[in-house]
Amino acid sequence: MRDLDDVFARLQTSAFRRRFRLRGRELEYLQSRALDTVLQHAADFVAKRLAPADIPNDGKQTPMRSHPAFIAQHATATCCRGCLEKWHRIPRGRALNEDETRHVLAALERWLRAQLPES
Repeated sequence: MRDLDDVFARLQTSAFRRRFRLRGRELEYLQSRALDTVLQHAADFVAKRLAPADIPNDGKQTPMRSHPAFIAQHATATCCRGCLEKWHRIPRGRALNEDETRHVLAALERWLRAQLPES
């Protein structure tokens, strides 16, 4: 598993990953709810859509809009097991362990915090 600082440095080299920003409804959603609430939703999404060993629709399980966590997953390359393997060095074909799940959620939290306007 790669260090998150290394992952985020690599993500900055990807035009595709850099283009993701929270706007409109997704930004309003994050601002109107506590970050902890959005992270609880993210934990649920990860547990159901990313953590299992066998994901029938891997590569297509994460929508591109409708929730801040989904946008964050694409921005941080935690959207599918293929991206987790490529960007985070978390192998597919087996369920995520607790450390790997925490790593994914830490990446999502870091990106979501960066999307919040400075107060």
